[in-house]
Amino acid sequence: MENRLSHRLFEEAQKVIPGGVNSPVRSFRGVGGEPPFIVRGRGSRVWDADNNEYVDYLASWGPLIMGHAHPSVVLAVQEAAKRGMSFGAPTPGEVELARLVCEAFPSVEMVRMVSSGTEACMSAIRVARAFTGRSKVLKFVGCYHGHSDGLLVKAGSGAATLSVPDSAGVPAGYAAETLVADYNDLDGVRAQFEAHSDEIAAIIVEPIAANMGVVLPQDGFLQGLRDITKQYGSLLILDEVITGFRVGYGGAQALYGITPDMTTMGKIIGGGMPIGAYGGRADVMEQVAPLGPAYQAGTLSGNPVAVAAGIAMLKSLQIPGIYENLEEIGAELETILREAAQENERPLTINRVGSLLGMFFNPGPIHSWEDVTKSDVEAYKSYFHSMMDQGIYVAPSAFEAAFVSTVHSPEDLELTRVAARKAMAR
Repeated sequence: MENRLSHRLFEEAQKVIPGGVNSPVRSFRGVGGEPPFIVRGRGSRVWDADNNEYVDYLASWGPLIMGHAHPSVVLAVQEAAKRGMSFGAPTPGEVELARLVCEAFPSVEMVRMVSSGTEACMSAIRVARAFTGRSKVLKFVGCYHGHSDGLLVKAGSGAATLSVPDSAGVPAGYAAETLVADYNDLDGVRAQFEAHSDEIAAIIVEPIAANMGVVLPQDGFLQGLRDITKQYGSLLILDEVITGFRVGYGGAQALYGITPDMTTMGKIIGGGMPIGAYGGRADVMEQVAPLGPAYQAGTLSGNPVAVAAGIAMLKSLQIPGIYENLEEIGAELETILREAAQENERPLTINRVGSLLGMFFNPGPIHSWEDVTKSDVEAYKSYFHSMMDQGIYVAPSAFEAAFVSTVHSPEDLELTRVAARKAMAR
C-alpha cells in the first residue's frame, strides 16, 4: 500500500516525539516497518493519511465494541462538549456512570473514576495497601497493569515486544515491593505467600491475561487466588481494563464466577475516550480520600465528555443479543485463522473468549508467559505485513490481542479469510 504521507508524518513525528509515537507498540518496532497514520474510522474500518482502507481488528486496543464512531456515542460526546469540556467539579453524568458500573459488577459497591487504566491499577494498589497496612503486591509474569513504577516488573505487552523486562527509572527498592509468580501456577503463588505471609497487601491479576497475546485461566486458578487471599487476609484485585464489558457485561468475574475485593477498569467504560475506574467493597473503598487516608485526585477524573460517551456505550451494550453476536463473529474469525493455518501446515494456537482473541505461531498449549515465548515471532512479522498489505489491520506485535466488534460484517470476514490464507502461505 502507498504510504508516502504516513512516511513523511513519521519522519516529522520522530523529531518532536520520542520514537515518533505516544505509546511504544505503535512504533512497529516489534514487527518492523513504519506505522500508518490513521485519520478516521467508521464502523469496522479505518483509513490512513494516504487513504488506505483497513478492516480493523484493534478497535483502539479493545474499547470500541460497537465499532468506530458509533452514532449514539458520537452524539453523546457532541452534546456534552457543547455544555463544557471540563469543570473540575461534580456532574450528574459521573453519578449515572458510577451507578451503571456498580449494577454491572455486583462486587463493586463503590467506584472512583480516574483518567486511565494505568491510574486505576496504581490507585487500587494504594488503597489495598492502606486497607491492609501491608506493602507488598503480587503480580504475574507477562501481565501488564499500566506503567506505574511498581508494576513494571516482568510486564508483558509493549515491554515484551521491545525486550525490556523492567523499565529504567524504576527504583530497585520500590520494585522490590512487587512479588512475581507465573500465571496459572498456584503453587508459585502459595510459595510467595508462605515466604511473605504478613506482608502481601494484594494480588493483582488479569482474569484473562491479554497483554501477552491471550492466555486463559486454567480451571481453578482464579478461585485458587480467591482462596489464598482470603486465607492470608490479602485483597484480590481483578484488572478488567481489557476484559470488563468486553467478554461480557459483568466482565470476566461474572464469566468465571469470581468475586474480587477490587476491580479496575479502563477505556471501555468511556466508549474509547480517556477514562478509567477502580472500585470494590464499600469498606475497602472507604479508605479513599476524602473518606479515608488513601489520597487520589485528578482534575479530569469523571470528565463530563468521557462520562457521557461511557453512558452511551454501556447502554448500547445492554441491547439484547449484543454478546451473542460478538460470540458468533469471534468464533468465525477463529475458524478463519485455524483453517488458513491448517491449509498451509502452520503450527497455530488460538485462545479466545468471545470477542477477545489471541493467536500464536506455536503448537501450544499456551498457559503462561514461558509458553508464549516459544512462539515464532518471525512468522508473526511476516503474517502481520501480509495482512496489512491486504487491508487487514492487526496488532503490530506478536504479544497482543485481536478484538472484534459488533459491526464486523460477513464481507469483512470474507476479506479476512482471503488475506489470512495468503499471509499463512508465506
